[in-house]
Amino acid sequence: MSQTPPAVTVAQIAGMIDHAILKPELTRAEVDAQLDIAAEHRIFSVCVRPSDIAYAVQRLAGSGVAVGTVIGFPHGTTSTAGKVAEVRQALADGGVELDMVVNIGWVRSGLLEQVEQDIRAVVEAAEGRVVKVILETALLDDEQIAAASAAADRAGAHFVKTSTGFAGGGANLHDLAIMKANVSERVELKASGGVRSLDTVLEMLAEGVTRFGTSGTATILDDLAGRIAGSTAPGAVDETSY
Repeated sequence: MSQTPPAVTVAQIAGMIDHAILKPELTRAEVDAQLDIAAEHRIFSVCVRPSDIAYAVQRLAGSGVAVGTVIGFPHGTTSTAGKVAEVRQALADGGVELDMVVNIGWVRSGLLEQVEQDIRAVVEAAEGRVVKVILETALLDDEQIAAASAAADRAGAHFVKTSTGFAGGGANLHDLAIMKANVSERVELKASGGVRSLDTVLEMLAEGVTRFGTSGTATILDDLAGRIAGSTAPGAVDETSY
């Protein structure tokens, strides 16, 4: 059932979106189109392929949209040294947020000390920039999700994130609840993978998610604007304004 959220504005939801531009087959023209969507909707950030960082920074200059990227993507099996090198290049190219994939095999093997060290090395290389740890929850059981979340917290990550979108499954309320229960209040939640509708965003927002990774930005925000416009009485303040 569609929800009408009178207390949520388009600007507020836009400020929680990392617009994903990560498909390997995207052409430069297709990347341009996605960057333009991000600028038009004034979202928080784009999450682009590492090779697109410098270009995205230039194209989005003055838009207020931040540029982030991925580390060890999409499998998480890059060596720790390789991930650190990726971080340093990303920062040099102008990236300001980093979404790193946890070493999934290590999590499944119970090698949590190695997992924590891997994450900590990325956090330290990031020099204070926001680091989000992608758990790839579809490949983990509940116990592994809990353990990986706690390891990310201990290692200093700023967010735990559900999915890359490349391994099947995706974000769901069950996994998000486990993640939330196993990190401190300092660590935020990012839902990514299958987040394509406004109702999904609203459900997850109610459960404490503060950032959403999605390629469905226009659909989500246009739906919200339409619902708010439909519920705005004559003479009332239009909540869709930025």
